[in-house]
Amino acid sequence: MILIALGANLPGPAGEPASALNHALSQLDGKGVKIRRVSSFYETPAWPDPADPAFVNAVALVETAFQPVELLALLHGVETALGRLRSAPNAPRTLDLDLLDYEGRVVTDGLVLPHPRMTERSFVLVPLAEVAPDWHHPVTGQGVKALLAALPDRDIPKKLA
Repeated sequence: MILIALGANLPGPAGEPASALNHALSQLDGKGVKIRRVSSFYETPAWPDPADPAFVNAVALVETAFQPVELLALLHGVETALGRLRSAPNAPRTLDLDLLDYEGRVVTDGLVLPHPRMTERSFVLVPLAEVAPDWHHPVTGQGVKALLAALPDRDIPKKLA
């Protein structure tokens, strides 16, 4: 199981944030990444500055022959093509694609898998639970439902219509 998080909170070459997520999925599908399942889109307040535009977030379950480092390079290429500028950490962006988990592998050299902060982020765990309700963290063994239950209720993102 390979899981990718998608997010955006600024308009860019592909349009508004939800359009950017859809466009990124189609770009990946055309470049050797089979999209098997995509969560609903969720609206999440920006962090650390909630005055920034809200994010649109989702998670996709995919298949690919690319190895993790190759897949991450492809994700970064799609981000760049859709206007992503890497400035300050947590800055508003036209697209953010994160490799969350790659077949349960644990990697700590360069690329870190599973994604090191995913368990703290409701905007990742809520859509992840939708596409992979039986997923378990490769290091802790905790299921996505248990990880979600540990988060404050105020952090739960709102599903977009």
